[in-house]
Amino acid sequence: MAKRGGFPGGGMPGNMANQMKKAQKKQPQEEELSKVMENYQIKENYEGGAVEVTMSGTKKITKVKLDEEVVDPDDVEMLEDLIVAAVNEVLEKVDEASAAAMSKFTGGMGGGMPGLF
Repeated sequence: MAKRGGFPGGGMPGNMANQMKKAQKKQPQEEELSKVMENYQIKENYEGGAVEVTMSGTKKITKVKLDEEVVDPDDVEMLEDLIVAAVNEVLEKVDEASAAAMSKFTGGMGGGMPGLF
């Protein structure tokens, strides 16, 4: 009669052990990539420079610059919309840069760092 459950031979499957070893080897690379991305700065000018947003590679906004012409106390909603649009644009660029950096570290094989990308 066949055994139910478990792995044949009673041990950890070889594939699982290999994956654990690979994960341990990736950790220093992931730490290095994280440090690189922390120092990476991406700047996006929106609407011809009316709003400029700078964001780190770890998706933290480090600077917002507004052109005086877009600061209209009677139209705060337009300024809010411009800021949201500029932030979304810079987020897209950070995602692209993050994917490119990850590709360099993984040799184009995918993988990733949960929470970073």
